Amino acid sequence: MKSNIGLKWEITGLTFNKAIDYDEDFIYNKLLLYRGLSHMLKLAANINYLFTELPFLERFSAAAENGFTGIEILMPYEYRPEEVSSILQMNNLECVLINTPYGDMFGGHTGLGAISGREKEFYEDANRALDYAVKIDCRRIHALAGIPEKDMDFVMCREIFITNLRVMAELALDREITILIEPLNVFDFPGYFLTSQEQAQSILIDVGMPNVALQMDFYHCQIMEGDLTSKFNRFQKYIGHIQIAGVPGRNEPFIGEINYPYILEMIESSDFSGWVGAEYIPKETTTGGLHWAKSYGIK
Repeated sequence: MKSNIGLKWEITGLTFNKAIDYDEDFIYNKLLLYRGLSHMLKLAANINYLFTELPFLERFSAAAENGFTGIEILMPYEYRPEEVSSILQMNNLECVLINTPYGDMFGGHTGLGAISGREKEFYEDANRALDYAVKIDCRRIHALAGIPEKDMDFVMCREIFITNLRVMAELALDREITILIEPLNVFDFPGYFLTSQEQAQSILIDVGMPNVALQMDFYHCQIMEGDLTSKFNRFQKYIGHIQIAGVPGRNEPFIGEINYPYILEMIESSDFSGWVGAEYIPKETTTGGLHWAKSYGIK
């Protein structure tokens, strides 16, 4: 495809000074070169959301073939870690994130981290997640907080979550694994314990461990709080992982009310050097909606 470039056209610091039709691949290659010399955004495909046209174990190669070097797996536990590790290595992929197990109905299938009376089960789930992460060389685990029953005291649930996170973080420290907590929106997850960046920050401060961090999902944050730029700037030093999706609908980042070209440029120009997970529901096909990520090395 050709792109008409005027007398002066700038892309993130690159300037073309001749009025000439440049091939689009030429432009993107120049952009990738520039970003390679500076600070390029690292995009990971969440393969529980993307490439679902394929059987699960075939999504790894599909992600790699489309230019992703990292993937997220929400729930890997039905597959042997040795098998997952082998497929990751075969495709030169890094698994950058897994979740702790979902738990059962008592936590709303959203984990047990803040659920009173379920501490023993949370520790079992935490150990299972840590063992799995080590075997597939994954460095981040999202510790799900869960949905407390309505009669549970919020302050008590907060203390339980802090204690549970501390224990899990201590187990993870020698394994060089970061434990993440993620605020979710109450429309998709009614009753979920953790719902705002500020609430997460206060918990992280009280946990007081160097390997516990915030997983900022711009989709959930926009729905619950908005004001994404100031939220990112305010909580950036606590952020260990980012996820993105369009609002409303949780579709591709170019669909909806969030100005993702601005957001991604803001992230890229910041001190954040972690991964950005593409955790969205493709409007039609996965590959048909990846053009938003082409300037970040995705095909």
